[in-house]
Amino acid sequence: MEFTINEIAKLLNGKIEGDGSQKIFNINKIQEGKPGDISFLSNPKYENYLYSTGSTAVIVSEGFKPIKPISTTLIRVEDPYAGFTEMLHFAKKLQTRPQSGIEEPSFMHESSSMGKDGFRGAFSYIGKNCKIGNNVKIHPQVYIGDEVIIGDNCTFFTGVKVISGTQIGKNCEFHPGVVIGSDGFGFAPQQDGTYKNIPQMGNVIIEDDVSIGANSTVDCATMGSTIIRKGVKIDNLVQIAHNVVIGENSVIASQTGVSGSSEIGKNCVLAGKAGIIGHIKIADHTTIGANTGISKTIKKEGQTILGYIGMDIKEFLKSYSIFKKLPQLEDKIKVLEKKQ
Repeated sequence: MEFTINEIAKLLNGKIEGDGSQKIFNINKIQEGKPGDISFLSNPKYENYLYSTGSTAVIVSEGFKPIKPISTTLIRVEDPYAGFTEMLHFAKKLQTRPQSGIEEPSFMHESSSMGKDGFRGAFSYIGKNCKIGNNVKIHPQVYIGDEVIIGDNCTFFTGVKVISGTQIGKNCEFHPGVVIGSDGFGFAPQQDGTYKNIPQMGNVIIEDDVSIGANSTVDCATMGSTIIRKGVKIDNLVQIAHNVVIGENSVIASQTGVSGSSEIGKNCVLAGKAGIIGHIKIADHTTIGANTGISKTIKKEGQTILGYIGMDIKEFLKSYSIFKKLPQLEDKIKVLEKKQ
């Protein structure tokens, strides 16, 4: 990429302090910036790097007030993090080679259809009676089963598997190794101690603007549908079990597991390694901390839950402050016992 600071400021609707004619060739962290780089400052923890960075330009907030002299050019925007994100999106578009057409060998059944401006990579497979929208990018070694519906502007990176009957909305992105519609974990215990497989007859419905990270799985429903609502963002290595419903705009971080038939509300945040037991509901706007186990329904909206088993974060921190002092408390008890 090669742009002037003036051109970038125009893209971000920002105001320049410094020399706007300088050229930018690269995007970099503020602490690692070099001449020709552009960086951003959003978190105050990194402000000290602003005064020593080698970056030619730094995106900052409109109200930022430096406490030391600055040698770099500033681009002031309303939200520096959002502005930098917009910059990254723009740079990625420039670097991404437009893909269209069909690489061989690949296969699409004659009963299936695919809209205009699509791409099918080598060794991809599309089964029977599939309906695929416009500008869908199917990278090499992607498998799409029978009777799958896919909306416009979706991307399936290498090795994604979409099992038969899945329905996917518009503007979705699936990273390498994602599996959509695999069998749910359903086994009925028998009198002799063995387990009998329960057929999983449902499907998966994924609404618009969903992103699913590498090697994550979304199981099909036993009956009905597993549903991922609009705007959900799922990290790598996440397990979504059968008949789960994930509410709009919820975010789920890596190594989290959501057990069967549970419902996650809207705008929830599930941090890394969170565990959700089956058949419960999580209220809207709930934040669940890392390594937290949820064993019962959360009815109150807007809580932050932490600990195992999860409790309100204030209660957990009070309990933890006592837990840390248990060795000292034990010593005091022993001293008191000796005095008796």
